[in-house]
Parts: sequence; C-alpha cells; structure tokens
Amino acid sequence: MEETSQHTTHPLALVTGASSGMGLKYSEQLAAKGYDLLMVSNQEEELQQAATQVAARYGIHAIPHYQDLAQPTAAQQLLDFCRQEQLEVEVLINNAGMFFFKELQAEDMGRINTMMSLHMDTVTQMSILFGSQMKQRGHGYILIMSSMAAKLPTPGITIYSATKAYLRSFGKSLSFEMRPYGVGVTTVCPAAIATPLYRLKESLLSLGVRVGVIKTPDWLVRKALKGMFRKKPTVQPGFMNIYLPLLIALLPRCIEDKIWRSVSSEL
Repeated sequence: MEETSQHTTHPLALVTGASSGMGLKYSEQLAAKGYDLLMVSNQEEELQQAATQVAARYGIHAIPHYQDLAQPTAAQQLLDFCRQEQLEVEVLINNAGMFFFKELQAEDMGRINTMMSLHMDTVTQMSILFGSQMKQRGHGYILIMSSMAAKLPTPGITIYSATKAYLRSFGKSLSFEMRPYGVGVTTVCPAAIATPLYRLKESLLSLGVRVGVIKTPDWLVRKALKGMFRKKPTVQPGFMNIYLPLLIALLPRCIEDKIWRSVSSEL
C-alpha cells in the first residue's frame, strides 16, 4: 500500500484493528464526530476498503496504515510514522486483538506469544509513547479494550483472560497517572459482543443479540466513547458485568469441572 505525506484538517484519532469489527465501528463513530482517522490493521485489502468508505461517507480524511502490531517494535514504528507524516494523535483507540478457544499445549506457543505481545506489550508501549505526547500538550484521550473475561479466569481462554486482566489493571493505574496532565485513560470491559473475533456461527450471534446475552458493536462503541470523552477510568456496560461474575463465583467446583469436561470434549 503506497502512503504519502498526509496532513489532516480535524483532530486525529488513531484506531488499531480498524479494518473490521469494533475497530471499524470506532472509526465510523469517531468520523461522525468530525475526527480524521489513522486506521491501522494487518488486513491490508480490507483496511484500504474500510478507509475509503468511511472517508466518503463522513467527509473526513482517513489514512489506512498496514502494520502487524504484534511485532516487538510495532509501537515505536507507528510513532515514528506519525512523526514523519506530522500527525498529531488526539485520540488513541487500543482495539486490535485476537482470540482462540483451546486447552493450552506446547504446540500453541506461537500464537500464545503473539497474543501476549499484541494485547500487552504493544498496548503498553502505544499508551506510554503517544500518552507522553498528550501529556506535553495537556490534552488527549486513550482508550484500552479489556474484557469482562479480565474478572473471569476461564479455561479455554486462559491467555486471553489473563492478558485482559493485565490491561484492566494497567489502564486503571495509568488513568490516575495521566489525569493531572489533562489526559483521559479509559479501560473498557465489555461482555460478549457480536463480532467475527469469536468465530461463532452467525445464527448463534443473532440469537445471543435477540435474547440480550450478546450486545452489538454499535451499542458498545457508543457506551465506550461516551465514557472516554467523560474521562471515566473504566466503562463496564451491561447487566452481565454485574450478575455473571457473581453467578460463576457461586458455582461449585464439581459443576465447573463438569462444564469444562463437556466443553473441552468438543474442542
């Protein structure tokens, strides 16, 4: 993808994982608020198409930037790109993520390391590097996508829930450090959202949305951005964030073991 020097005319939002799912919804809703976009993804063709469509629909400037954010130097490379292109990031949306459901084995070390790098290392570095610029300017917003899984260590998504627990802790602490400098840091902990990330059948996603167990990306992003612009430290939308952790905490271990045996047999 050819990229040339870009000069935005509106405040700029950097959205990772922007080619689809919640990243695309963040891009659309921020564009509707008048933000220009730096849209980052490792899905090059989908990213180019998404940037073109968002820019045309909302009349803003959308820059597609193809990059693998799981690489060790990804955050610094992205910061260097912004400096080179004279892009000043006002809003940072740390949304890029991955998911797999499987009992852990040695053969999974590759994607385990990728998930830990993408979820923890890159988000930490991005928040510090871009956050330092925001501190100097005295304004800015950082959003970090955690999950309700941060409060529910769960077999099958062991690494996913552990990385989300790290993000929840990191984001909450960083919000206190950044607040005196006029920078808001908001950590979002959603329950189940109807996105391709979980690779569920479309029929199951639709059923979950109809009964209210699974929320739509539009709904979540509206809640998340509302909290971010109010500089709330955390956003935990939905009743499932209240009753599901309590319900699971009350389950006897024998029931938990039985459920896991049943689920793992299908993996």
